[in-house]
Amino acid sequence: MMSQANNNETTIFQLADQFIALANELTQQHEDLGKIGTALRFAAARFNAFEAAVKSGDLKAEKSSALEWFTNEYREMLDDNLEDHIANPPANAAEDDGSNDVQQFRP
Repeated sequence: MMSQANNNETTIFQLADQFIALANELTQQHEDLGKIGTALRFAAARFNAFEAAVKSGDLKAEKSSALEWFTNEYREMLDDNLEDHIANPPANAAEDDGSNDVQQFRP
């Protein structure tokens, strides 16, 4: 049986959903998916740098390791989510008229 504390814990997925809800709201307000995505990446980078600084005993010496760790974490999460969108494309992807000016990704 789960303890009361475990029942009240918020998962990383629930927290992420809160950030996504805010990003969706901002996208509707500003009608600029690319700008919101860039702002969200910048916010994540800024917060992760703060997290590394708080957790590190010597950030200057550990900077390379922190960069590698955060980059690997993000890459795995992005890969999982890209695979999910390949398997389950967003409903409006086929209806996109190009008006959102989303960057095209090319190798």
